[in-house]
Amino acid sequence: MNNIKYFLQFICVIILFGIFKIIGLKYSRLFAGKIMTLFGPIFRSEEIIFKNLSRAFPNIDQIEKKKILKKMWFNYGRIFAEYMFIKNFRQDPTISKNILIDNRNILEDVKRNSEPVIFISGHFDNFELMAMQIEKEGIDLAVMYRPLNNNFLNPLMEKIRKKFICKKQIKKGISGTKELLINFKKGTSIALMIDQRVSQGIRADLFGEKALTTTIPAQFIKKFNIKVIPVSIERKNIEIFRITFHPPIGFPKNSSVEFITSELNKFLENMIKNNPDQWIWSHNRWK
Repeated sequence: MNNIKYFLQFICVIILFGIFKIIGLKYSRLFAGKIMTLFGPIFRSEEIIFKNLSRAFPNIDQIEKKKILKKMWFNYGRIFAEYMFIKNFRQDPTISKNILIDNRNILEDVKRNSEPVIFISGHFDNFELMAMQIEKEGIDLAVMYRPLNNNFLNPLMEKIRKKFICKKQIKKGISGTKELLINFKKGTSIALMIDQRVSQGIRADLFGEKALTTTIPAQFIKKFNIKVIPVSIERKNIEIFRITFHPPIGFPKNSSVEFITSELNKFLENMIKNNPDQWIWSHNRWK
């Protein structure tokens, strides 16, 4: 039954990509935003989303939550449409000029020092642009990702990511962690999303409640005594993005995995608070 569902999803995506190509980026964003606002709630439980919002923002009312939810779905649709044009984001100056960079000097320092670092972030807005920009700036980068459940759609998305976002895409899992370590020892910096629920990790505070959180960044920090660079992305309007590279974080050698993981979650919290409607609330993060 799942295979039929996934195949139909794949066909829908191919059709929509064809439509996007015809109508162009500007109208694709608007069209996909409206489509996702209408149909997103059918595919994702709004009950989970409202519970997540209540955990993070216990003092906001239902009206405000619905506003955040509506903006989130619209934004989700825009991100989906932008995948069709990701090549243009990388290669077309008329589009790439709309990606503004704060603290580019931090990337210059990484290149100058010739030592790998860990970039951390979460699934904010068009999060793919962060890894794309880091690689464009001349930094050797490996990204760890979770493959889609849809076996028909996943090969297409992997091809797009490897060709236009970041060449070194490493699947999550034990073998992926080993591959990440091999790349790191060769001098490759790594980029990790720390906001998804994981099957293995520790329960660390996130908005005052324990959430199962990856310990991969903390383990690398302890083993190699390296710095972490938080990265955030914000959509300023329908076409302008701002990517911010935050000052590197260092931890004392005797810091525990638990302490490091909790501290990194604090950065994630602040990123979410700054733009709650640009984070993906549909994951059952506190399960």
